[in-house]
Amino acid sequence: MIGLDTNVVVRYLAQDDPVQSRQATEIFERRLTTENPGFVSMVAMVETVWVLERTYGLSKQEIAAAVERMLQIDVLVIENEQQVFSAMIALKEGRGSFSDAIIAALGARAGCSHTLTFDRGTSRMAGFKYP
Repeated sequence: MIGLDTNVVVRYLAQDDPVQSRQATEIFERRLTTENPGFVSMVAMVETVWVLERTYGLSKQEIAAAVERMLQIDVLVIENEQQVFSAMIALKEGRGSFSDAIIAALGARAGCSHTLTFDRGTSRMAGFKYP
């Protein structure tokens, strides 16, 4: 397995740099295999979503589509794949931010009854409560 940093994932998805995007495509489409997959950590996934939103200005729907695409790539192993899927659905359905949905999903996976937040908007999401 080969770990993939956020910048490699973003260059593959964005295809915006003639040199690095070509290299990222080579990695994703030729070097990674089901026997030697790429690993995308939870941190890299959350950073990727943040970069797509803040740097590239993608909409929530476009970001959800990019995450969904990553989940469908056979040569990737996504850390906490089920929680990433849940967060992608929450984003797609407009139920909050990807990072907040990840926090709630990981808390639930760890056995938390809920997650406390001072963010009143986030406190309306499933899995959160305002103290």
